[in-house]
Amino acid sequence: MKRIVLEVVLALAMAGAAAFGYMSWKQAQGSKTEIEELTKASEEAKAKIDEAEKAAKAASDELESLSKEAEAAATKASQFEAAKAGFSAGTTLADLEAAYKKEKNLSPERQIGLATLRMLTKGAEDPATVEAYKKALAMADWGNRKNTICAAQIGLAATGEKVDIMADCLPKGSQMAKEGHGKDDAHAKDDGHGKKEVAAKDDGHGKKDEQAKDDGHGKKDANAKDDGHAADAKDGEKTAEKPADKHATPHWDYVGDMGPARWGKEFPTCGKGKKQSPLDIKGPFVKQMVDLSPAYKPGPLTMLNNGHTIQVNIPAGSKLRIDGVVYDLLQFHFHRPSEEQIDGKPMAMVAHFVHKSAEGKLAVIGVLLKEGNENPNIKTLWSNLPATEGPPVDIPEVTFNPANLLPKELNFWSYEGSLTTPPCTEGVRFFILRTPVNISKEQVNAFPFKLNARPVQPQNNREILIGQAPRDMEWLRNMLAQASQAKAASAEAVEGVENL
Repeated sequence: MKRIVLEVVLALAMAGAAAFGYMSWKQAQGSKTEIEELTKASEEAKAKIDEAEKAAKAASDELESLSKEAEAAATKASQFEAAKAGFSAGTTLADLEAAYKKEKNLSPERQIGLATLRMLTKGAEDPATVEAYKKALAMADWGNRKNTICAAQIGLAATGEKVDIMADCLPKGSQMAKEGHGKDDAHAKDDGHGKKEVAAKDDGHGKKDEQAKDDGHGKKDANAKDDGHAADAKDGEKTAEKPADKHATPHWDYVGDMGPARWGKEFPTCGKGKKQSPLDIKGPFVKQMVDLSPAYKPGPLTMLNNGHTIQVNIPAGSKLRIDGVVYDLLQFHFHRPSEEQIDGKPMAMVAHFVHKSAEGKLAVIGVLLKEGNENPNIKTLWSNLPATEGPPVDIPEVTFNPANLLPKELNFWSYEGSLTTPPCTEGVRFFILRTPVNISKEQVNAFPFKLNARPVQPQNNREILIGQAPRDMEWLRNMLAQASQAKAASAEAVEGVENL
């Protein structure tokens, strides 16, 4: 009996011990879970603290940056007020206006200076200030004169005028950019030939002096082609042989993310225009008589490397007459390979001679350059190439006549086209001379741009005219006059014989 009682007690003790052990284990598991939860919560809290500290540091850095910007803005405001006070008497403005009265035509840069001085003297509400800015914008070239255009657009905006400011003119993060005041190609007006940007565009090769008009064929703001003319051009390759970071963030380029295929995003006419250049010149052609008479003069050599081409700026005096309408030769520049193709094939290079009439209409003569013998006139130019991109370089000891680059015969193809670089403004009359001029392979390779030509564009049912013009129309007129005189003399002689 005692044994049974002892076994029962022992069993109960063992059961109690087991129950106690289980409860202890269960409690331990619960404590472990709580510890894990507390650890996780602690880690999350630490992460939030770290994020809060980072946010606080970022806010502190931003506050410091804003403080510096505020200090800089205050300094600039103080400088502006000092400048305004200095001009407030109006003496300087009167002197400048008196000096400018002697000028027949003020350059866009002078118009900008006059407008700015008027704003400082008379205030932003002065009508003449607004008018001067508008004149500058209407006259400026959309090439290396982008700064002038930006100054005119921002100046107009400062006077309270409603104006679309190019995106390139505004600093990143600008409130005006956020409000949609940064648009390109937004000032298109019809100049009689088609669309034309408000500023009587440049081809982008921009001239620094007041003659600097351009047709958009090769400025830092003007020329284009990632075309298939150059199969060896790789995406991202720089179009000029210069430091890779020179155009790390270009507004447009000939290859890569800012190549011709993307121009239409920033410049709508480049993508939607129906009369774009260049073209593949192929028949059928329409014959037409055109009085095409260049009269170029020698002058001091001024050259420009604008980041997209080599351009030669021409002093006043060289003219082109097209059916009696006179155009001024503003500049000529080069593309490699030729932008125009002949029956699907480009030539080694092309020189585009850019002209502008008094009404603002543009005309371009294209001289095709084929590989052959060395060209002594190209040699003169290449011997004076600007080493790097920058403003125009005067070479006063060298005299150059642009007529020396023209072929003897002025047979041509002609069509209505556009600037071949952004903003791709239409209404440009092209005359592509059918007789090419030689350039040696070495001279082609010495050109500092490997690829700066826009791909050919759809013809869109445009007629390509074919014509011929004497090199010297005055010579033709003299010949016709002599023939007329000879005919009259012959008639007199016949009449005299009959009277006998």
